[in-house]
Amino acid sequence: MEAILNIADQKGYARTKDIAKVLNITSPSVVEMIKKLDNMGFINYRKYEGVTLTTRGREIAASVREKHEIIKSFLKIIQVPNGIANKDACTMEHHLDPKTIEQIKKLVSFVKDAPENPKWLEHFEIYCKTGKYECKKEED
Repeated sequence: MEAILNIADQKGYARTKDIAKVLNITSPSVVEMIKKLDNMGFINYRKYEGVTLTTRGREIAASVREKHEIIKSFLKIIQVPNGIANKDACTMEHHLDPKTIEQIKKLVSFVKDAPENPKWLEHFEIYCKTGKYECKKEED
């Protein structure tokens, strides 16, 4: 549903071939999934016209997308490359406890809203690149 939301936000609707391409699965697999989601009331599916989300489906997809973005932001903070962070966020968003996601969200917010880039974050970035802890001591 997240893939449908992302595609529909760009085009107004999602076609099975668009969904298959984004998810890297076959069109028949997408059609099977779409039929299930339609029966569950999460999407509106018209053969040859595309897919749109119902209000309920949009709410769920938006929630999944928010989890994905939170986890991806966290992974990028800890220096995971963007492509890997995106892929791993897809996996993690469905398996983490909501409390864990809430704490990750708080940490991401804390880091992003800090008045200055926190020193520990700079030190961590250096550590990730060099494998060494380098802390410049401020002179008196």
